[in-house]
Amino acid sequence: MEDITADYAVETIAPAAELRVRLQVQVAQKTDMGRVRENNEDKAEFYLPDTDADAARRGSVFIMCDGMGGHEAGQIASEVACKTWLDVYYAHPSESVQTAALQATLAANRFVLDRARANPQWKGMGTTLSALALVQDQAVIAHVGDSRIYRLRGGEIEMLTRDHTWVEETVSQGIMSREEAERHPYKHVILRAIGTQDALEVDVLSDIVLPNDIYMLCSDGVTNHVSMEQIQEVLSQRGPSPAAGELVRMALADGGSDNATVLVVHVQGLEPLA
Repeated sequence: MEDITADYAVETIAPAAELRVRLQVQVAQKTDMGRVRENNEDKAEFYLPDTDADAARRGSVFIMCDGMGGHEAGQIASEVACKTWLDVYYAHPSESVQTAALQATLAANRFVLDRARANPQWKGMGTTLSALALVQDQAVIAHVGDSRIYRLRGGEIEMLTRDHTWVEETVSQGIMSREEAERHPYKHVILRAIGTQDALEVDVLSDIVLPNDIYMLCSDGVTNHVSMEQIQEVLSQRGPSPAAGELVRMALADGGSDNATVLVVHVQGLEPLA
């Protein structure tokens, strides 16, 4: 999958003037407060277009936000970021899907920052944001933070996003091993998040969608307790709704130390149109 880390407009997918491919998807989501938290700061949303024009230009969107800040500020941040992203993405004038996804992420960042500055009780609030847009046979991801997007293809699982955490940076630089990172007390320290900095760097990624691809978006309340191998097994053996429920159940059974949210998207078919 092509990885473009950017804070500028990216023009790599040709404008979708006409609907060439009709995408058929099945989607399910499951969330739980967990066994420790007093409220749920996760927010997952999806939008499936009801017209060919919307499907051709912007496609279907699936988004995962995991708020932070305490005293309900994290919940507000995730909800505001999610809604802002969807509004800006679908209304943005650019014909480039990547540009719209990037600008929607930057708009969510500005809006959360403005809300926090306007209300002292919300000072320091922020949220992760991982958004997946399926536009005909193209997949575009905008990502900030440590919520994750996985793809299961042909029985093989791949993590499409990269955690923006301190330990991930040390692993990528060869300073720390993956095993050490998993045990490190600072493994949850996030370096990038929506609403925490004016100049935000956003990862924008693009790829081709294939029939029977399965995408999973989730918060770290799941990946803290469920391994990549376990995720692969569940997604391979269950449909979207049973898989989402089982992965959240597994996170709770292992301790449920955080809110746990899963959104599963199964590409059932890509119908070429004449």
